Amino acid sequence: MKEKAKKTSYRRDLILAVILLAAAIAALLMLKHRQAVQTAEGPVAVVTVGGQEVGRYPLSVDGTFPLNGGSNILVVSGGEAWVSEANCPDKICMGMGKISHSGEFIACMPNGVLIIVENSDETAPDART
Repeated sequence: MKEKAKKTSYRRDLILAVILLAAAIAALLMLKHRQAVQTAEGPVAVVTVGGQEVGRYPLSVDGTFPLNGGSNILVVSGGEAWVSEANCPDKICMGMGKISHSGEFIACMPNGVLIIVENSDETAPDART
């Protein structure tokens, strides 16, 4: 009787170990997949208006995007982003040039628009040297 209880306990332990191992492998595969997707995406232009995030535009996808009801026009092309049009008085945001590296930004203070490049790959450095 004792021997049968030991075999049952051993089987339960073995099943539990297999389940835990399978869960760990599944979690590792999901993490690797997530990292691969983020790395493929690359840098992203994060747009905030009045302190609220309103959009994320991958620099790998070319396009023209109206911001803040059309007060600013964001252009993404060739892995870079810039403001091509603005209805603010000084148009300083248009003169800030093209951004493409993590940490670079364009700000249009009169319209409350801020565009910051973030790198979706967490292992990448935050700044250029």
